[in-house]
Amino acid sequence: MNNISYIENLYREWEDNPSAVSEVWDAYFRRISDTNGVQPEAATQPIVRDMAYRQGRVDSLLWAYRDIGYLYARLNPLGGDYGPGHDYLYREDVDVYHKLTLDEFGISADDQDTVFSAGRAMKPSRAPLRQIVGALQETYCGSIGVEFLHIQNKHIRRWLIDKMESTRNRPTLDLSQKRIILEDLLRTEALEHMLHRSFVGQKRFSFEGSEAIIPGLHFLIDSANRYGIDEFVIGTTHRGRLAILNTILHMTPEEIFSRFEENFRPGMSGGGGDVKYHIGYETDHVLDGGGTAHISMVANASHLESVDAIVQGKARALQDKKRDRKRKRVLPMLLHGDAAFSGQGVVAEAFNLSRLEGFTAGGTIHIIINNQIGFTTSSQSARSSFFPTDVVKGLPVPIFHINGDDPEALVYAANLALQFRQTFGTDCVLDVFCYRRHGHNEADEPSFTHPHMYQIIGRHPSVATLYGEYCAQNGVASKEEQTSITEGYVKSLKQAFENSRSEPVSLIDTTQGPDWAGISNQYSHDHVDTGVEESTLQRIARHITTVPEDFHIHPILGRVLERKRAAFEQKSVVDWSFAEALAFGSLLLEGIPVRLSGEDCVRGTFSQRHLTWWDTGSDRPRAYTALHTIDAQQAELSVFDSPLSEYSVMGFEYGYSLVSPDALVVWEAQFGDFANGAQVIIDDYIASAESKWGRSSGLVLLLPHACEGQGPDHSGARLERFLQLAACNNIQVCNLTTPAQYFHVLRRQVKHNFRKPLVIMTPKSLLRHPKVISSAMDLVEGSFQEILDASCEPDQVKRILLCSGKVYYDLLAQREALGRTDTALIRIEQLYPFPNRALAACIEKYTHMREATWIQEEPRNFGAWSYIRDRFLSHFPQIELHYFGRDENPSSATGSFKQYQQEQKKLVEGAFNIT
Repeated sequence: MNNISYIENLYREWEDNPSAVSEVWDAYFRRISDTNGVQPEAATQPIVRDMAYRQGRVDSLLWAYRDIGYLYARLNPLGGDYGPGHDYLYREDVDVYHKLTLDEFGISADDQDTVFSAGRAMKPSRAPLRQIVGALQETYCGSIGVEFLHIQNKHIRRWLIDKMESTRNRPTLDLSQKRIILEDLLRTEALEHMLHRSFVGQKRFSFEGSEAIIPGLHFLIDSANRYGIDEFVIGTTHRGRLAILNTILHMTPEEIFSRFEENFRPGMSGGGGDVKYHIGYETDHVLDGGGTAHISMVANASHLESVDAIVQGKARALQDKKRDRKRKRVLPMLLHGDAAFSGQGVVAEAFNLSRLEGFTAGGTIHIIINNQIGFTTSSQSARSSFFPTDVVKGLPVPIFHINGDDPEALVYAANLALQFRQTFGTDCVLDVFCYRRHGHNEADEPSFTHPHMYQIIGRHPSVATLYGEYCAQNGVASKEEQTSITEGYVKSLKQAFENSRSEPVSLIDTTQGPDWAGISNQYSHDHVDTGVEESTLQRIARHITTVPEDFHIHPILGRVLERKRAAFEQKSVVDWSFAEALAFGSLLLEGIPVRLSGEDCVRGTFSQRHLTWWDTGSDRPRAYTALHTIDAQQAELSVFDSPLSEYSVMGFEYGYSLVSPDALVVWEAQFGDFANGAQVIIDDYIASAESKWGRSSGLVLLLPHACEGQGPDHSGARLERFLQLAACNNIQVCNLTTPAQYFHVLRRQVKHNFRKPLVIMTPKSLLRHPKVISSAMDLVEGSFQEILDASCEPDQVKRILLCSGKVYYDLLAQREALGRTDTALIRIEQLYPFPNRALAACIEKYTHMREATWIQEEPRNFGAWSYIRDRFLSHFPQIELHYFGRDENPSSATGSFKQYQQEQKKLVEGAFNIT
């Protein structure tokens, strides 16, 4: 509504009822009416212009509150000494913004009783200025401050404005709901105090100072029925983990205490275990309104924020299982520390995934436990931004800053965040300003570095005390009732403590759920039938090389498809990428879903895969993926190019694999060298999760690997690192040399009765090597072989060259050129678990063999040599194994192609001249 229309409407209302407008407008309209022969429209023009200007000033003030009101919100429970958002906040930073005063916006103090428009959402929509300012103060400068004007989507902005200004950002809670908040706070405080008294100096990462997050989570989860949610996936920090496990996930106090006493039976978790503040848990939460919602807390390592993308991947997998295409039924939630949220780059990576087709989980609710400090590092030393949340402002994500001493405000904001997520399918951030009652851990002394802060904290009453006083004053629960609640719970905690000491506590079964029933965590070298009927392979091959009639395929790709089809149909041979496509297609027809992601994986880094084709004759992007349409009843193929990120994407796929034992889940590196960008995921999850947390995964890593003269960062996947991580049959590491082997190992991954992560060193130049082909019958009748032996007459063999991967073909070419029949070439296709029986069976037939040498392209301190040397000595002590290859080097390869060729020539020729 424009200002002239606004005044004309006021005038008509005044004509009907003079008391319906303010005294100021009444005086204006009376003076106008006394004007002889002058129409109101003409007489009011000067007034209209003046009022339009003043209304414009009020509008500017209104938008300023929406824009920067959060800077002036009462957010910090520690008070003004620490400003609204930081410890030792730079006050001058606030001063560069508008001051939210009437003078700043050219509004006269005399206008405080003048009626202005306050916008459609405010109730009432027209009010005296002092009332409008009061409403804006309450909405944007109370216990909640909101950042949302970085969001460009006008529908999202309008939705948020309407929701916030119509409620003034305050909840409407009945007495029973207030009592739930109170009891959550009292129980959490009692548990923390009990732990503090009973286990002096032990690390537990107390929630004291941020207890309000417990009722926030409680109300979030109990809203499940109302919003159609039946499952939650939670990732959280160390801080408060035990309180959340007890209060939200119903882990018994006995089990928590037993973790401190180390008086428990390992149960089904096995392995070496982990500290109590890393463990995961799953439960069916009984909702206050009836029914249940499943909650899983993902186990996570100490590496801060490493769990973020894992939670999102797990949630996405659950949504896919439920065919929840709108992604409303499974909600991922992440709890962060403020220092980690702004400091760890994987946070930005995970947010970048959140709106991508292949990786969205329909929005994650983020809760920041903002202690206003890192371990000992102050906020102003930890980040360049004003708030820790500034990192997310490039996305349409609203940010709610909340005073952690106001649990009702947190409950309200959590509910609004949930409504937002369910409406728009995007992330939302709750930044809870609180404090840390103790040090980073309970053995730490924080006052060494923050004496002033901890003097204030020492004097500051707990949120349970503050809210308890409020509840006593407002008829929720008297002081006596609150004391009774606390004493009753403390009594039960003491009994649980005694129980945990008197006898070992049997840990609740935390296996991975019904989808994992019947799947073993014990590795087996037994062969499994992975062959596929010839007619099925023919059907798949024909389909994936047939271009739809109305589709204009790229001419080069069209010729590639013709060659592949001819090779299969006329020569019965397949190359590497065709074998992969046949493996994928056969699994899909057998009802086994396939998911592949990675940088450029749809086409393939080396232009080898081409799972999806793009129509060159269409004005708009038009794509066709043949593997989607083999059969109407087939399983789903999901193939997605990923962002240029290893850490978050590998984490996402690992999370996806945790609930998908019946699917082939694959992540591919652009080059194997780049996988170390996700080393945290490899070390702390893929390699060790089963030992630490009893969590199995069947994730496959495809890592292009070979020395080919492309320089240090394009030559190897750090094979040695995976072999250093290999223990207790935790992973499988393969370095394959034939398309048939690749075909069978992919199928074996989901056909065997166990699940272990599979790391495959995949080829680059071998993708088009004329000898790297397999017979179609090898896919029909064969199976994966841990050892391959290039045929030689056993009686003539005096020397064995052991190798793995691409170097085999260089050695084979040299042997053929020399006509040597006295040298056997044995390929170790599976490096771990070590195939000692298969290797022994191979070696035994060479009865005249006098020496064995390990050949590798990588420098001596890289590759498999150190691993092979130890394993070979253990299993074959009677045979001395020599090394031949490049010398040690801190770099994986030379940057000179010419030098590489010289080195490789020397390597291959020297392998046959060892004396």
